[in-house]
Amino acid sequence: MKDLHGKVAVITGGASGIGRAVAGRCASAGMKIVLADIEPGALEVAGKELREDAADVLTVATDVSKSEEVDALAQRAVDAFGAVHLLHNNAGVATGGLIWQCTISDWKWLLGVNLWGVIHGVHSFVPIMLEHGDEGHIVNTASAAGLTSPPFLGPYNVTKHGVVTLSETLARELAMQHSKIKVSVLCPGFVNTGIFTSNRNRPDELRNPEDDDSIASVLAAHVMEGALAPEIVADHVLDAVRHEQFYILTHPELMEAIKGRMDDIVTGKAPRMESFF
Repeated sequence: MKDLHGKVAVITGGASGIGRAVAGRCASAGMKIVLADIEPGALEVAGKELREDAADVLTVATDVSKSEEVDALAQRAVDAFGAVHLLHNNAGVATGGLIWQCTISDWKWLLGVNLWGVIHGVHSFVPIMLEHGDEGHIVNTASAAGLTSPPFLGPYNVTKHGVVTLSETLARELAMQHSKIKVSVLCPGFVNTGIFTSNRNRPDELRNPEDDDSIASVLAAHVMEGALAPEIVADHVLDAVRHEQFYILTHPELMEAIKGRMDDIVTGKAPRMESFF
C-alpha cells in the first residue's frame, strides 16, 4: 500500500509509545486516524496533539480484551470515515517473574490484552476490510520475545509467540483468498515506552493481592536507557506497509539470538542460555 494519503488507519494502544509514534507518521502521510487506547486522558491528549498538526483524528476509548469494545471501535471507524485501510493491533502490557510463580491473574491479563486483543482486532476488522475490497494492511505488534524465549517473561513470551503465528496464518489465508490485504508482524527488541509501567491499566479484578512491581522497575531501569525510540520503530512500520514486508525486525543485534533459537529447533537441542535478548 504505497499511497497512504487519504487512507484510514486504526491504531490500538495509540495514546503512547509505538502506537502514538505510528499515529504521528500516519498523520504526516496524510492518513485519517482512528486512535484507540484504554487510557481516556492520555488518548485525548494524543488526539489533541495530532489535530494541532492538522490530522483528521477520531479517538475511541477501547479495552481490546473485550470483543464488544473492539466491535464498537470498528463500527465507529466505518461510521466516521467509511473504510479501514491500515489496522495496527498494537495494545500491549507486560509483567515478569519466574513462570511457575506468575499468578493466574497475570496470565489472564496478558493473554487478554496481548493475544486476545489481536484476535479481536482480526475478527472485527478483517471482514470489513475484505467486504470493501480495497487494498489494505494489518500490522500486529509482537516482539522479539515472540521469536526467542527470554527468562522471567513467560506469560509475555507466550502471548507474543501467539501473535507471530496468528500473523503468519493470517497472511497465508489472505493470500489464498487473493486478497488485497497484506500483513506484517512487528517484532522489536526493547523500545522506550511505558510498557513496564502498564500495571497502571490493570483491571481491579485481575490484580494480585500484593502486586509487586519490583521486577518491572528493575527491567525498566536496566533496558530503557539504551532502548530504541518509538519514532524509529514507527518508521520501520510505515516502510513495511509501503513495501509489503512481513517480518519487521528493528534490532539487528538480536538476529544471532533468533538464529540460535532456530538452530536449536532443527537440531533438537535444549534452548541455549544466550538465545535471548
